[in-house]
Amino acid sequence: MTTTPPKRSRIPLEKCNLAKAVEQIGDRWSLLILRSAFYGLRRFGDFQSELEIPRTVLSGRLKRFVENGLMETRPYREAGQRPRPEYFLTQKGADLAIAMIALNQWGDKWLGEDRPAPLVFEHKESNAPLIAALTDDPACRIPMSQAKRKISL
Repeated sequence: MTTTPPKRSRIPLEKCNLAKAVEQIGDRWSLLILRSAFYGLRRFGDFQSELEIPRTVLSGRLKRFVENGLMETRPYREAGQRPRPEYFLTQKGADLAIAMIALNQWGDKWLGEDRPAPLVFEHKESNAPLIAALTDDPACRIPMSQAKRKISL
């Protein structure tokens, strides 16, 4: 006996927090900007140069991140230049780390072409690899402050 697939999702879009999250961060450029921010980039020119993103697109995404509370700006000034903003992840933005790590590890598994992962997350003290996983034990949570990145290119 086969079952008929549902005609609608169980949670309406307007009540779905996953759908709301996708609205804030779900496009390609947004994810790449956040990736670069997780790696420490803060300045408009650095994001633009690394990602080769059109300036208008980058400006719009950064503005939206600030408006949505994912990033905040702080002014900086280089000698002889006008003040400019640097973009820092807020706690709300930094809390996306688990989702980014999970997406990174999915890419390692399915897109890595059997090569070693270029980026591994490890526990700061034990150096044991960290993996993004579902658990029913809240005690299993390791704060991001206990994680470190190991890059091997």
